[in-house]
Amino acid sequence: PATHGRTGLLRSLKRDEMACCELADKGRTGVEVPLYMSYRSIFRILSGVLHVVGIIHFFFAAFYDVFATKVPVEVNPVYQAWAGQFKFLTYWNVCLQAVYMSYAFGIDVFTLFNKNKKDETTQKLVRFKDTVEASVALPIAMFVSFTFWGLMAVDRELVLPSKVDPYFPEWLNHMEHTNIIIFQLLELVTSPRVYPSNKVGLITLGVFQSSYLIWMHVVYYKSGIWVYPIFKQLTPPFRVLFLAGSVSTCFVFYFIGSFVNWFLWINKKMKKK
Repeated sequence: PATHGRTGLLRSLKRDEMACCELADKGRTGVEVPLYMSYRSIFRILSGVLHVVGIIHFFFAAFYDVFATKVPVEVNPVYQAWAGQFKFLTYWNVCLQAVYMSYAFGIDVFTLFNKNKKDETTQKLVRFKDTVEASVALPIAMFVSFTFWGLMAVDRELVLPSKVDPYFPEWLNHMEHTNIIIFQLLELVTSPRVYPSNKVGLITLGVFQSSYLIWMHVVYYKSGIWVYPIFKQLTPPFRVLFLAGSVSTCFVFYFIGSFVNWFLWINKKMKKK
């Protein structure tokens, strides 16, 4: 009986894998979900509008943050220190979202005028977009938003000291720390995607995280200032633990995004079969 149970489980997993591969071959996950099939044009319009609004939103936030937000050195030396706004993970994420939304809109336009939507070039472009969103854009947006507001709830002085408030508008704070997750959640529900393999997804995310961690230490080496006040409060061992926990949290967010995508687009397709 145990052997039969294991055999049945393996067969079930194989069927799920084949279903996912079939969806991937079509280039768009969940295209046979009834609601999406019935209102495909509406979904595409909503997705395109989301990308346009996202482009305006994130580029405006990025430019305003650099050119209009000036925090005096005597108030907080971090903002005027070496590398400017580019030292913050928040700003990296805003730029990432702006570039992603621009690329996604480019795909919208390209597929609109491309009669053969299943040609190899189109499939590669779409696959790259899906990989960027799944591996970096979504999990980093989740990490930045939840970590920022979580630390703000514990002690805001660890991430955004209150003395900065007169120079950093509340609406800009929400554009960079709240709206990022809203845009990515809307992206999840308005357009289907093919997730990369976990190996590709986690390696891509790990490379992005490692790049920022190296950059953060370069900034400290150049300026003698930690980007976030919390690192000044932590001893080296706890600093390592905090960074390890942050990396692990991003990986958890990757799998959460994968599950939500499966639930919205693949699960219903499998049940239909």
